[in-house]
Amino acid sequence: MPGRVLVACEFSGIVRDAFAERGHFAVSCDLLPSERPGLHFEGNILDALRDTRGWDLMIAHPPCTYLAVSGARWMASRPHETETALIFVRMLLNAPVARIALENPISIISSRIRKPDQIIQPWMFGHGETKATCLWLKNLPKLVPTDIVDGREARVHRMPPGPDRWKERSRTLPGIAAAMAEQWGALLEGEPDAR
Repeated sequence: MPGRVLVACEFSGIVRDAFAERGHFAVSCDLLPSERPGLHFEGNILDALRDTRGWDLMIAHPPCTYLAVSGARWMASRPHETETALIFVRMLLNAPVARIALENPISIISSRIRKPDQIIQPWMFGHGETKATCLWLKNLPKLVPTDIVDGREARVHRMPPGPDRWKERSRTLPGIAAAMAEQWGALLEGEPDAR
């Protein structure tokens, strides 16, 4: 049976569309409009979580500006923003959803909340590049690599400065989204009602 999947903090629609292609009722949610057509709630994730029909799975991509180790220089000068970001992460991890995956780069979530359950790389899912991505999981198995490829280009790290750099860096690559939809979506498909 298809599940109800909420993709939090996603404006690209990449993960949402991967689940929708498998027949799930998948909705992305972000303060920004979606870059692609599809079910998208433009607004606060807290409002989307209040949907009385509930959600079987939430995949959350909280903004990493004040969390990522790569941005440590911002954290020292902005402790309030860092604490606010950590409160948001805790709220997502404790949301009333049976299965949750929270995705972020190497970050202070590991030291301030808990270690990730898994660290994946794009080259494990068909993309010849590096970008360590941590997954904090609730009632979900670790992702199994689907297409290990050669190439270890640090494409994301080497992006030139610019107004849209953060957008390019935050997009989930299609191979990773497909693995999430295939592996975690299969769990929902095997359950009569995950809620």
